[in-house]
Amino acid sequence: MKKFALSGIALGFAAALSATSALADITIGVQGPISGQYAAFGEQLKRGAEKAVADINAAGGVNGEKIALEIGDDACDPKQAVAAANQLASKGAKFVAGAFCSSSSIPASAVYAEEGIVQISPASTNPTYTEQGLWNTNRVCGRDDAQGAVAGAFLAAHYKDKKIAIIDDKSAYGKGLADETRKALNAAGVKEVLNESYTPGEKDYTALVSKMKEAGIEAVYVGGYHTEGGLILRQMREQGLNAQMLSGDAFNTEEFWTIAGPAGEGMIFTFAPDPRNSPAAAKVVESFKADKYDPEGYTLYTYAAVQAWAQAANTLKSNDAKEISKWLRAGNTLNTVLGDLQMNEKGDVKDSKYVWYKWSNGKYAEDPSIK
Repeated sequence: MKKFALSGIALGFAAALSATSALADITIGVQGPISGQYAAFGEQLKRGAEKAVADINAAGGVNGEKIALEIGDDACDPKQAVAAANQLASKGAKFVAGAFCSSSSIPASAVYAEEGIVQISPASTNPTYTEQGLWNTNRVCGRDDAQGAVAGAFLAAHYKDKKIAIIDDKSAYGKGLADETRKALNAAGVKEVLNESYTPGEKDYTALVSKMKEAGIEAVYVGGYHTEGGLILRQMREQGLNAQMLSGDAFNTEEFWTIAGPAGEGMIFTFAPDPRNSPAAAKVVESFKADKYDPEGYTLYTYAAVQAWAQAANTLKSNDAKEISKWLRAGNTLNTVLGDLQMNEKGDVKDSKYVWYKWSNGKYAEDPSIK
């Protein structure tokens, strides 16, 4: 009798274990600046990942399992990025959408590679991220060598005989973008008259502005983020420097206007065609707006990163990270809110495109007249 009872308990335990296994979650992560001065972008990444997870789970999950999302805060700090990566790894993440800053994605990628985690960044544009030779690094955004080529060509075409300054914040993203823009500008036969670096997080850039004013600068290219860029632009106008400010994709948040104010009028920056206008994103955008949230900037890029991983896992019928990364890099078509994408053997998006955006009356929008 006792033997039968024990067998019944064992069978019950096995059935319970089987049921638990069938209902087990697949843990994934999103990493970005949830706190700190770039938290506006962290919010974009978090919102994009949360919505993607909810939508995928509602459609049946991945390989019959639900997804559970963990959030890693790196504050765009390299050391904190490593700590966040280790934390997500300890929680069993199979995949991470992130990070935002290149200075975070690059050191975090080594942790993820060692821990067997596939990484898809929605926003890190520095070429080094995918040029390290790691198996796990992928992205759904373009690279700074493509973005810098567009900016450099524009400056060469429109400011050939004018005084140009190129400034950067010394970060992997900012300096990398400034370097690529300078390279393209110089290749077109035009030389800037001023190169300067500034320290992010400061409140007073009047010395830098004074130096540009004394040099008679007519166009200033900013390799950096909207936080400092908006402040520098405001201080430029306060000192009577009316040079055109140009920059890259880190100015695609409405927080820029809260910093620059009316001084931001006419500022231009490069970014990919607005994904909110993509037919593939229409239903998702509508859903975001129903929740009173505008999926600007990199929100939909993060959604797309999660989509790409889920599509690969469902197609392969496996959550194996190395197999997923290999599949992504094989040029398979990814159906995302950004439209159909393909990655090359390094994990970079093929044929990435950049267009110009212009700030006006507190809003930014594509401006097809800028070429």
